[in-house]
This record gives sequence, C-alpha cells and structure tokens, in this order.
Amino acid sequence: MFFVTMPAETPTPVAPALPESRQNAAPSLFPFRSTLSLEPLIAYWQEREQSTNSGVALLAHAIAQQVAQEPWCRGPLTDHSVVECGCDLIETLMMAVFPPASFASDISGVIGPFQRRSFYSTRLFEAVMLNKDRTIKQPLNIDMAAMERQMGLMAYHLVLHRVYGAELPALGTIIFTVPDYKIGLYRHYGVVFNSDFVRVKVVGEPPVLTPEQVETLIHNRHRPELWSQLLPAEHFELEGFNIIQLVDVTEQEILSELKYDLLERDVLQTPARFEQIQEKLRVLFAEPALQLGIAAYDEKKRAFVDFGRKINHSFLTKQVQHQSASSSFRLIYDRLLREREPLVMKDVATADIPEDLRQQILGLGIHSTILALLPYGNDTVGLLELGTPAVGGLDEFDMDKVAQFMPLFAVAVKRNAEDLQARVHAIIREKFTAIHPTMEWRFMDAARNLLAELDAGNRNAEMEAIVFEDVYPLHGSCDIRGSSTARNEAIQGDLIEHLTLANKVLKKASEYQHLPILDELKFYVTKNLKRLHEGMLSGDEANIYDSLTREVEPLFEYLATHTPELRPVITKYWDNIDDKLGILYKRRKDFEVSVTTLNDAVSAFLDEEEYKAQHMFPHYFQRYKTDGVEYNIYVGGTLVENKPFDLVFLKNLRLWQLLTMVEITRRTAALRDTLPVPLETTQLILIHGQALSIRFRQDERQFDVDGAYNIRYEIIKKRIDKATVQGTGERLTQPGTIALVYAQTREAVEYVEYIDYLQDRGLLEPGVEELELEELQGVKGLLALRVQVKL
Repeated sequence: MFFVTMPAETPTPVAPALPESRQNAAPSLFPFRSTLSLEPLIAYWQEREQSTNSGVALLAHAIAQQVAQEPWCRGPLTDHSVVECGCDLIETLMMAVFPPASFASDISGVIGPFQRRSFYSTRLFEAVMLNKDRTIKQPLNIDMAAMERQMGLMAYHLVLHRVYGAELPALGTIIFTVPDYKIGLYRHYGVVFNSDFVRVKVVGEPPVLTPEQVETLIHNRHRPELWSQLLPAEHFELEGFNIIQLVDVTEQEILSELKYDLLERDVLQTPARFEQIQEKLRVLFAEPALQLGIAAYDEKKRAFVDFGRKINHSFLTKQVQHQSASSSFRLIYDRLLREREPLVMKDVATADIPEDLRQQILGLGIHSTILALLPYGNDTVGLLELGTPAVGGLDEFDMDKVAQFMPLFAVAVKRNAEDLQARVHAIIREKFTAIHPTMEWRFMDAARNLLAELDAGNRNAEMEAIVFEDVYPLHGSCDIRGSSTARNEAIQGDLIEHLTLANKVLKKASEYQHLPILDELKFYVTKNLKRLHEGMLSGDEANIYDSLTREVEPLFEYLATHTPELRPVITKYWDNIDDKLGILYKRRKDFEVSVTTLNDAVSAFLDEEEYKAQHMFPHYFQRYKTDGVEYNIYVGGTLVENKPFDLVFLKNLRLWQLLTMVEITRRTAALRDTLPVPLETTQLILIHGQALSIRFRQDERQFDVDGAYNIRYEIIKKRIDKATVQGTGERLTQPGTIALVYAQTREAVEYVEYIDYLQDRGLLEPGVEELELEELQGVKGLLALRVQVKL
C-alpha cells in the first residue's frame, strides 16, 4: 500500500469549484515536461570557485576546466547513454552529491526530474532499486501509476514554492517495499526525493494566484485536479535531476505492522493470520526459514495449551506429550520462571539443556532458538518460541528485537485467552445450569473440545458426556416434622375464619335486604363451615376461594354501596383479608414464617460450614430447600483437577457431616419456642460405603447417579424419610435425634466410632439404638443407628 504521513494542518479552506469543462477531465499522471540536465550541478560548482575553503575552490576550478573541455555535458540531455558513460567528469561532478566516504554505505541514486531511469547511483542503490536497464524497480507495495501521481504532486509543490514563494509542510516519507533476492524475503525502505538540483522554468506568463488561492492549494495538497486547474502544467518545465535517498526502515515498519496485527482479536485463531505474522518476523530477523511458536499458558492447569484442536502454534510444546513436574520441558519452564530471563541457545547441540529435550528440538530441524515467557502484569500468559535451522541464526544480540515485540504477543495471547474463555462460558450457559466450582474445569474442557470441533467444521458436533467415576456420596436431610399436617391445619383454620367472617356479613345483610341470593349464599357458607370442622378434603381450598371471589365478594361491594348500615361489618371483613393475596392469610403466614425461619437458619449454618469443608478437600455440594433442607455431597479424585485424593478426606467429611447434624439439631430445637408455629425438625444421614459414578443429565440440567447398580442408591435416598422401625411401626426419624441409615453392617462401624467420640465430647447422649427397618417399596434389609443429641 502507498502511504504518505501528513503533518497536522489548519482547517481546510473551501476549494473553488472547477469549470464544468475540466470537472470530468482526468489529469495525466505526471503532467509536466521534464528534461535531464547537469546545468544545476555545474552551476553549484561554479559558485564554489569563490569559496573561502581553498580545497573546495581548487576542486571547483578543476571541474570548470573539465566542463569546458566536455561540451556534451551542457544544456538538456536527451540521450541517457551520454551521462551513463562512467567518465571522470560525471564522477567528479557527483562528488557534490555523493561524498566518497559514504559511497559504499549509502543507498542513493540520481534520476531525471521525477523520471524512472537512474543514470548514476551507489552500488547498494543499484542492487536494491534498479532493473538491468537502470529503471526503478516496481515496489511491492506501490503500483507505478500511484508513484507517478505522487511525483506529480511533488512537482506541483516544487512549482508553488519556487515560483510563488509558498512554504509548504514537508510531505511524509514514502515507503518502498522491495524484494531481497539474496535471502528470498523483502525489505522496507524510506524514500526521500531531493529536488535541490531541479530548476523550474516558466513558459510564457505564469498564472496569477491570489493569496487565497495559494492558501487553498496548500490545504488541498492531494487534489491534483485542483492544482492542474490553478497551475496548468504547460506553463512550467522541469530541468535538472532528483536525488533519491533510501534508508532501511524494515525494523520500524515490521514492528509497526506487528503492533496493528496483534491488536486484532482473531490474529492467533487462524493459521493463515499466524503465517503472516511468522513471515514478518522472518523479514525482521532476515531468516527465511525462521519458525515462530506461541503457546498459551493455563494457570489452573499449570500447563501450556493449544489455541484450539486444529490450531497449535507451538512447534516445541506439541512435541512434549507429558508436561509433568519431572519432564525436561517442565524443568526448562521452571528455569525461565525462576530466572525471568529468556533462554537463548545459539547452538542447541551444545546448549545446557536435558538431552531428551535437545533431541526433540534438533529433531524439528532447529539448531538455534530463543524461548521467552510472555508476561502480562505479574502473570505469565504464554511462551514465545523462535527457531532457525542455522547454528548461530539466533543469538543474544537478537534479544533487542525480541524485547520490542514480546509485549505485543503477550497482549494478543491474553486477549485470545479472554475471548476463548468468553466463548467457553457462553457454551456453558447454553448447555448447562450454574456449575459447581469444583467441577467447572471439566465442563470448560468439554466446552473447549466442542468449540474445537465446531471450528474444525463439524456442524454436527455435540457436547461430550460429563461423567465422574469413583466418587463417594454423602446425603443428609433436616426435615420439619409434621409439616404437611401443620400446613393443612393452618389452611383449614384460615378457611374457617374466612367463611365465618363472610357468614356474619350475609346474616347482617338479611336484616336489611330480602334477596333470595343471600339465603342461598348463607346455605353454601354454613355447609362448608360444617364440613371444614369435620376435616378438609382435597380441592376444598381452591373451590371455596373461587366461590368467595366470584359470587360472595362482588355482592359485598354492592351491599356496601347501597346499604350504609352494612359498611362496618363489611369493612371488618376486608380488614382481615390480605391485600396482595386476596384471602385470609394468618395461620398460613405464621406457618410459612416458621418454616422459612428454620430453613434459613439451617441453610445459613450449612453453607458456612460447607465453605470451611471445601478447604479440607474440594467436593461437589448441592442443597435443596422444601419443608426442611436436604443436601448431596460427592467427593473423589476424578472431580478435582490436579489434586490427589485419599480416603482420609472422605472420613474427614463424614465426621464433619455428623458434627454439622448435631449442631443443626441443637439450633433448630433452640428456635422452636420462638416460632409463631412451634415446629420441630428431624435429622437423617444416609451411609453409602461404595464409590459410584455420576453423570450430568443434559435434559434435566443436573447430576444423577450413573449405571443400574448405582440407581439403588437414588431409590433409597428418595424413600428413607418415611422409614419405620420394624415391629413397632414407629417413624425412624424423631425430633432431637439423628438417624443414620445403612445397608451393610461394616458401613456402620466407622460411624459408631464417630458417635463414641461425640458422646465423649458431650455432644450426644449416651447409648445408641441399633434398628431394623420395615421394607420400603423396592428396598428391604435396611438398618439404622439412632442417637439422641444433647440439647
């Protein structure tokens, strides 16, 4: 791409409209007549004949004599072969432009005014910019038409300055990108056109420009159609030559391009974009076979990871199958992390690294390499790898370049990780419910795998099964004893009071109004009151409230409007009705407050203790609130990433569970007398000694046991709350006690020890009941322990 950096300017004056005859005319790419001539250079030396520097004056006198002997060098030169002679006169004249001391290092050449052919140049300029016929090469980033248009604008600027005395801000540097055939890459050069030896000749009368028109041209420097209108090219000729000077700006340009590339969000997510980045680094290091590798670092996994299943930008870490703490690669990473300095291996064969890692690197055809961690703040987000097949292709001196672009790669890797994380969380939100933190890693792995499949073009990809094997379950519940009976009694009491209030209004209305409907409604209310005193049937609540709402209460509104004497009794009726619910809600409110108080107290305590238990060993915890609180715990090595599991953690959790149940029993008993309805709780623990598997059910968005054998555990869990003692019919669960249900005697041995320990601490009353349970539906042979809590 052709570009010119423009300096800041004042607000642009409005350009005058073009005459209609010129609006559609396309100006020529370079409109001026241009003639090669040495006259400006000869004039330069003539002025130096009077120089106070005696050496310069002597040289100028000698040049004047040579010029006098070579009349071909005067006037316009239409034949380039004359000046391409390589003769002594040209060499001597050009000493004003090309100092001998820098001739071997400068990249400079001379062309006719804004022309394409060079008749004199340094050897570097010839190698970089000239074809065999000494014409300027086509830059890779600029087409010749664009270059000629740019030279036309430069010529216009020269005319405005030389003829009209206008001072214009300098044009920005032009960048040429040209191939470097020696290494098979390309280089960037900043190009400066020097017009000191170009004369502007006026043909005829020069166009007259007002100060306003001059100002307009200055502020419309890139509108050739405007310049061609105000300064017609036929009034001017250019004579002399330009000097083109090139400066290698490859490093600055590459770093600038890398900055813009790496700030784009998807630059590391597609192989094609990554290849472009690698190619630019090859140019920067002048190494056509340089390999770039990038590996992202996952702090939770404590390992380097790919950017996706189909994208692995690391040429080293993908060769390392096992990144355990003892692996060679891990040792190298720890060394980088410890020393916080890049590892530079000028020659891998002799570098101080483990032998197996050396062979892996050499096996990739890499003989010199640089490995550097990518820091982002205080974190490490990835690893940068550079490698070449040549010994010494990379060394310590290259670290100055690496240091300049390393932060850019760190930002790109960090952004890529954040984007991937956002996509993973989006899948988790779509496919799953809220995920327990302990298991989140497994869901994120599954989401990443799904993303990789989708990115690879597999539109039929589905989420893989989430199964955790060999986990141990713990189940407990704190149930509110008789909650169903208490709820029914509260509903029954509210209904009786509601109907009684309605009946009082109807009886009072009969004293003032003789309406048959009043007698029919009194009969309905009296009949339902009688039945409610005997007991409540299923559906009574809905039917009674429906009748009151549709038939009775609309009549009360009519009576209150037309019979003022009834307003006090009707007002009393409405004062007892809940504004939001539209029903009498007293006993039920007391019941709900009591249940909520108990549930909140148990849940808050359980959550607080569960938070502490997570620090013992991470585990899955799920709590439910109904008429009471129940919870499930699953613990095992497969649930946790990179953390060893031992059965001592399971024993610790079982003792913790028993301790929390003791405290829950004591707290709920203390709350009983403070509640509007004095409710009691019963506590139950299900003991299951065998490990099982759990699977996430996508349709139900929750975990469930997996496998036919393990289903029995779920059946027992759902039915034991109604279990009774064999031979007596007594409910197993009783207020003030903890019941522990098990299927095999050996499962209870561990808990008997815990009970003995808690009795010794004074938390449990002495004695343990060993009970057999009545057969439940589909379950028989269950046993139980029951202990009394010291309240």
